[in-house]
Amino acid sequence: MEDTSDLWRIRLDKLEALRQQGSEPYADRYQRTHMAQEILDQFSELEDQEAKVAGRIMSKRDQGKVIFAHIEDFSGRIQIYIRKDEVGADWFEMISKFDVGDIIGVKGKVFRTKRGEISLHAEEVQILSKAMRALPEKFHGLTNVELRYRQRYLDLIMNPEVKNVFVMRSKIIRAMREYLEGKGFLEVETPTLHTIPGGAAARPFITHHNALDIDLYLRIALELPLKRLIVGGFDRVFEIGRNFRNEGISIKHNPEFTMMELYQAFANYEDIMELTENMISYIAQKVHGKLEIEYQGETLNFATPWRRLPMLEGILEYSGVDFRQILTDEEARKVAQEKGIHVEGTASRGKIINEFFEEFVESKLIQPTFITGHPVEISPLAKRNKEHPEYTDRFEVFVFGRELGNAFSELNDPIDQRQRFEAQVAERANGDDEAHMMDEDFVQALEYGLPPTGGLGIGIDRLVMLLTNSASIRDVILFPTMKPREEE
Repeated sequence: MEDTSDLWRIRLDKLEALRQQGSEPYADRYQRTHMAQEILDQFSELEDQEAKVAGRIMSKRDQGKVIFAHIEDFSGRIQIYIRKDEVGADWFEMISKFDVGDIIGVKGKVFRTKRGEISLHAEEVQILSKAMRALPEKFHGLTNVELRYRQRYLDLIMNPEVKNVFVMRSKIIRAMREYLEGKGFLEVETPTLHTIPGGAAARPFITHHNALDIDLYLRIALELPLKRLIVGGFDRVFEIGRNFRNEGISIKHNPEFTMMELYQAFANYEDIMELTENMISYIAQKVHGKLEIEYQGETLNFATPWRRLPMLEGILEYSGVDFRQILTDEEARKVAQEKGIHVEGTASRGKIINEFFEEFVESKLIQPTFITGHPVEISPLAKRNKEHPEYTDRFEVFVFGRELGNAFSELNDPIDQRQRFEAQVAERANGDDEAHMMDEDFVQALEYGLPPTGGLGIGIDRLVMLLTNSASIRDVILFPTMKPREEE
């Protein structure tokens, strides 16, 4: 078996042979008339008609005076039939040396072979790009997961179903835009570089601006700039954009990910709850043509209305602990210890409630479910509930045991907001790197008056995972973050 350097030399010789024959192996352009799938779908109209296609050679067999090859473009594959007596002996000899992986253009007539395969009977064949590396072996394909993520271009060449995932991703995002624009929302863009990271509890990436000689942060959320726009008079805005969080990598987390956030003036979290279930149901129907879909062995039903479950009721249902009877931090810490949940000695009742929810409830929420009634300690930007001010008017939406979105009636009391920021600053001083910083400009914006507002954040990558039956977030991000390969 030849080593890589031998293979390289062989292909280099072929490259030079093409040039000596007067054929440029890296073409400038090629004007095709049809895509592969278009010819297959419209054969009855195109039979015996001339067509020009272009794509990558995925298989080739030489039968002496005839060459059969399959080329693949973005739409699919089509067979190419090449006869020596029709393209000329010199060109036929050169074509016979083309490799699987080369990109070619073919002009010919559409026909059906004796075996019944729709094909293109070649009249002219042109090399468009000579491949200098061999594709992975045909029958084993590209199965190494690490290699697939690192060399996504090979993954897309060898595994057509991967390409379909990203086509679906585009359709999902398009359907989301369609729905929101139909409801009067305006798409906007806000800065990626922030002077103060805010809008979520997360550790930011830090960079430095040389001209201003200041540290800046890659945004961890879209929230605060969008709410400033509501203060400024926009009624309904949304943004689909990248966020960055300096955190671990898992099947649910990538340091760089896509969020959609929206804000609607004069609405509350209940209005946003209705919008959320209707929007996601619309998207599922649009891309799948139905509301029941399969995900990792489960049948998920996106038909509305979705289940509403207060957080405390969920904890009682799945752990047997009734936090309505546990009213102090000390009592909460004691019951956490009894249930084997480790919490800090200063942990508040609200944070312990959240720990119980994550431990006992999250994984049980398979069908789309809204969780409501979050403690104020874990909701620094949400409006307090009027009847129970220790909780907030907030919901999280869960599907298949994973958080898909977060929403609340936005806190628009500037005094309350300042106090909550100050509490977050104190937690930060005590070592919580994910606690909010004080954002004086945002508090000042609230002091000018934020109308009653409902807001929502949806994780686009997790939504795409659900709607494409993808097990890992890396399967729905074209170029996921990877640990650098060690130099050999």
